[in-house]
Amino acid sequence: MTHVAALVLAGGGARRMGGGDKPLLNLGGRPILARVLDRIGLPDIAIAANGDPRRFAAFGRPVLPDGPFLGEGPLAGLLAGLDWAAGLGADTLLTVPGDTPFVPRNLAAALAPAPACAVGNGQAHHLVALWPIACRDTLRALLSVPGRRDIHRFATHIGMRRVDFPVGKWDPFTNINTPEELAAARATLDAHGTEDWAWP
Repeated sequence: MTHVAALVLAGGGARRMGGGDKPLLNLGGRPILARVLDRIGLPDIAIAANGDPRRFAAFGRPVLPDGPFLGEGPLAGLLAGLDWAAGLGADTLLTVPGDTPFVPRNLAAALAPAPACAVGNGQAHHLVALWPIACRDTLRALLSVPGRRDIHRFATHIGMRRVDFPVGKWDPFTNINTPEELAAARATLDAHGTEDWAWP
């Protein structure tokens, strides 16, 4: 039986939000991160973030820094997650950005088998993806030499499939990058409640 672990990518600089941690912003009375963790729904979930891990202590999850590849972007966080998941004996790693509060439930099952990423409204989301643990050596080699740190390029290199998801009242892969997008998400929740995206 496949063992799936999950990683919430919470390392963005939130420049368009004025700084801080977007996953800790309040949405409908709860931090966005709490919503993301609930929707992932797996027992083994870590948080990829640099800086003081104590700011995430309330969530009771391991916090993984980028380690030797600090500053190399989301691929560094992905590698930290793959190494952590390998230590658990996992076969695959689900990644979800920490600012996507409406992601569908049952994502890991919907994306299997790895490697695969989600597509909504024709747009591929390479950070909403299921990665084989076996790709970590390839990723480590890529990060160990100068070159582009392009997650789309790496996903293509390992043969990532694309899985289409339906879009209903809102795009389930909407991420919160600006104060305006946060306000729109709050308005959506007020108008429609917490729609239970699931697959199928």
